[in-house]
Amino acid sequence: MFPHPLCKGDEMPEHDRETPSHRLFAALYNPVTRPFERRIAEHREYMTDGVEGDVLDLGAGTGANFSYFADKDVSLHAVEPDPYMRKRAEERAEELGVDVEIRADIAESLSYDDDVFNYVVAGLVFCTIKDVDGALDELARVLRSGGELRFLEHVGDDGVRRRLQKAVNPVWRRCAGGCNLHRDTLTVFEARDEFETVEAETYRDGVTPVNPLLRGRLRRL
Repeated sequence: MFPHPLCKGDEMPEHDRETPSHRLFAALYNPVTRPFERRIAEHREYMTDGVEGDVLDLGAGTGANFSYFADKDVSLHAVEPDPYMRKRAEERAEELGVDVEIRADIAESLSYDDDVFNYVVAGLVFCTIKDVDGALDELARVLRSGGELRFLEHVGDDGVRRRLQKAVNPVWRRCAGGCNLHRDTLTVFEARDEFETVEAETYRDGVTPVNPLLRGRLRRL
């Protein structure tokens, strides 16, 4: 999500973008984002509060959500297509003693059966997904009726700040693992007939240009 000073040459060639691989971004992600993670800890707690049963962590990254599952009795699964991020997520799970199966799936093509999850949690991941509607198709498929998508995303701002996001977005995407700064994520979510919005709130707990933050819950109909 945050760029690093060694981003030149770190983006995958055009033909390989279906399987992202960012060695330097993965190496610097945790130390660079540590202060930000402290700011948003309550939002990650919100995403994981009360979850039970079969849970999918969508786009697990380096395992930022894993500590919030450590005291929960769930069957935890995760997907992370970037091999360097996935390796760090595996190390994080082992460090925490969290039992989780981590697959290399992209969000638009999940290797799970239909109707298998009670919850999907998505923390700062829809900004990087190439085909958001395709990913929502997959989540609608793998979530059971009545299941929830819990999300925390950064989204497009207003006015001058939005113009700033648009101006820096091409460089930001290159340096930050494909992250987009100004997506209208909630509009896309609410346009889907398979889900109903249980709640959605915005917060100015991010840091420019990663602001505002959007958190909420969608229920699979």
